[in-house]
Amino acid sequence: MTAETHQERVKMYDAQFAADPAGVYEMLRSRYGDYAPVELAPGVPATLVLGYDAALGVLRDPGTFPKDPRRWQQTMPPDCPVMLVMGYRPNVLYTDGSEHARFRRTITDAFERVPPAAMREYIEQSADVLIDGFAADGEADLCAQYGVRLPLLVFNRLFGCPPDIADRLVRGLIAMAELVDAEKGGAMFTQAARDLVALKRVSPGADLTTWMVEHPAGLTDEELGDQIGLLMATGTEPVSNLITNALHLLLSDDRFAGDLSGGSLPVEDALDEVLWTDPPIANFGFTYPVRDVERDGYVMPADQPVGIAYKAVNTDPSKNTGQRVGNRAHLAFSAGAHTCPAKNPARSMASIAIEKLLDRLPDLDLAISADKLQWRPGPFHRSLAALPVRFAPAAVLVPTPAPVPAPAVPAVPARVPVSAPAPTAPSEPAPSSFWARVAAWWKV
Repeated sequence: MTAETHQERVKMYDAQFAADPAGVYEMLRSRYGDYAPVELAPGVPATLVLGYDAALGVLRDPGTFPKDPRRWQQTMPPDCPVMLVMGYRPNVLYTDGSEHARFRRTITDAFERVPPAAMREYIEQSADVLIDGFAADGEADLCAQYGVRLPLLVFNRLFGCPPDIADRLVRGLIAMAELVDAEKGGAMFTQAARDLVALKRVSPGADLTTWMVEHPAGLTDEELGDQIGLLMATGTEPVSNLITNALHLLLSDDRFAGDLSGGSLPVEDALDEVLWTDPPIANFGFTYPVRDVERDGYVMPADQPVGIAYKAVNTDPSKNTGQRVGNRAHLAFSAGAHTCPAKNPARSMASIAIEKLLDRLPDLDLAISADKLQWRPGPFHRSLAALPVRFAPAAVLVPTPAPVPAPAVPAVPARVPVSAPAPTAPSEPAPSSFWARVAAWWKV
């Protein structure tokens, strides 16, 4: 099949795809095999890889499938809606070879310096702050009120963000996610990350930013700002989705839900299942072939995006053994040189966040039937629009903040809220979209 004879491309950005991606993948697999033509946004064609072995073949061959998108960018209009996510930046996501290795080493070495006990403390304290915000209400939306907020709080602490920089990072991230003043939001986000680097050069602390600044790889301020921006952006959405997708599974699937009231919380099992069957980033890992590449009769045009359908490759019928518990061979964190450098902290954050929530609110239950839950449209993420739950109102914890020792624990910025934001006044309409609700919370 040549590039010119591809049939009509499936739109990955509409509600139909969001509602039933598994059905779309099955249709594409039956029609095309391991490689299928799709449209990421209006006028943005791409190839989607659906087979497990085919995905490994792409991810482990950077010579043929490099990560640098700049030649593709030249073919796209300036207002291309996916450019903020897919456009080139000098960071670990969009580079290969020695440059990529230099960026990656800086990131992984910095994360290795975070004491596990400090990481757990950050997550648990942030979780308690958020749970206190709705524990007495008897109901909550675990997407907007918990899942997405927790990574924002934890990452701001890990990177040692002071109040003004943390505020600009979060507002910029939300603007990009909402595609409302996205270009302005992207500029704000980028500048805030670079301002954080400049601050740590003159006022170092025991935090990830300082450790990256001081790393012997010697990244420039621009390079450091782009690594930090990438980690903040890619760390928030995937971890948020992993938390809420696993909670959805625990609350709706009898294989897991039946154990919640018995004290045996199968959180790790649920995370394994989600990473195999509903990974938080469903389609990404884009590469850009250096030439027209033919695989199994399908031609991937030179410089056109080739993405990995992580959900599809993980459920490839030719590889499905049915054994997912304890099985970490999934590709949810990608593979090859570009395996997520922070996959262990991400999984740890999700696991601790879920354990803390179920410990404090053990009688959680869905407020609506599982079949009425809606998924957010979009070509990249696998994310619920909301996860409404009910529970018996619980006590609110008001802990006295303990002094933070140095240098064993990264410095805690003042911007991290010490109490939950007040609810929106009844006369004020609630924001309609997922990220708009998060923005409203952050303004408090």
